[in-house]
Amino acid sequence: MTSRRSFLKTAAVVSTGLLIAPDLFAAGSRKQIGTQLYTVRDLMAKDPIGTLAQVAKIGFKTVEGATYTGSELFYGMPPAQFKTVLSDNGLEMPSAHYVLGESMATAKGTLSNDWQKTVDDAAAVGLKYMVCAYLFDSERGNLDHYQLTAQKLNAAAVIAQRAGIQLCYHNHNFEFVEQDGKLPYDILLQSTDPDLVKMEMDIYWVYKAKQDPIALFKKYPGRFPLWHVKDMDNTPEQKFTEVGNGVIPFKTIFPHAKEAGLDYFFNEQDVCPGDPLVSMTQSYKYIKANLV
Repeated sequence: MTSRRSFLKTAAVVSTGLLIAPDLFAAGSRKQIGTQLYTVRDLMAKDPIGTLAQVAKIGFKTVEGATYTGSELFYGMPPAQFKTVLSDNGLEMPSAHYVLGESMATAKGTLSNDWQKTVDDAAAVGLKYMVCAYLFDSERGNLDHYQLTAQKLNAAAVIAQRAGIQLCYHNHNFEFVEQDGKLPYDILLQSTDPDLVKMEMDIYWVYKAKQDPIALFKKYPGRFPLWHVKDMDNTPEQKFTEVGNGVIPFKTIFPHAKEAGLDYFFNEQDVCPGDPLVSMTQSYKYIKANLV
C-alpha cells in the first residue's frame, strides 16, 4: 500500500446525532459528504473510472483529488475528460492536493514549478480550492524556513486567486513541533495573508499532535474552509479508523463549523484494514446519521 509520502512524491515526479445549526451548510453542495481519493489511491491507479462509480454509489457527492501529474492529467485523464467522468457519476471535485515542489526542482505541477499551467488545469476541472498537501523533510527546517514557505504560499495564492481559486495548506503533526517557543503552524498562519491562504484542517493530525481544533478555530476564525474528517482508534498506536469507531469527538467539533469558516469536508482514511470502499461506506453512514 502506498504511503502519503511516496504517493505524493511519485505523483509529482511523474510530472441521532447532534443537530448542526441550519446556517452551517448554506449552499446545497456544502451539505454533501465528501471523500479524499487518497483513501482509494490504489484502486484509482488501476481503474479510476470504475472506482469513481463505486465512490458515487456509496453516496458521496464531492471528492478531493490526490493526483495531478503536471502533464495536464488527472488520474491519467486530461481535465475535460476527467470533469466529464465526474459529472457522469454525479460527482464534483471542488478541491485537490498538490505539493510545494521545493525539493523537486524538475517536477512540474507543483507550487514551485509550472504553477500557472497547474492552476489553469484546476480551473478547467472546476476546482474552488487548491491545497498544498505536504512538506517533505527537506522543505521544513527552522522557523525562518517556514517564513519563506509562507511567502511562497502567498505568491502561489495570488496566481490561484486570479483564476477564482482559493489556496489552502493541509497540516500533518510536524507543524506542531515547537521551535524556540513557537509552533511552525502559527508561523504559517500568521505569515500568510488571511485572504490569500487558508487552511485545510486534518482533524486526525491535529489530535495526534495533542492540539485542540476548536481552540484553533477560535484563534484563527474563518481560516479553515476545508476539513479532513478521519478518526483515530483507541490504541497506543493511534491508528486510522472509520469515523465513529475512534476517539475524536466529531459531535463536539462540527457545531464550530461556522466559526471555522467551513465550506467542504472530506472523509479520509490513510490506511484501511481491508477493502477501502468498505471503510468509506462505514464512515459515510456514520457521518450522515450523526454529523450532518
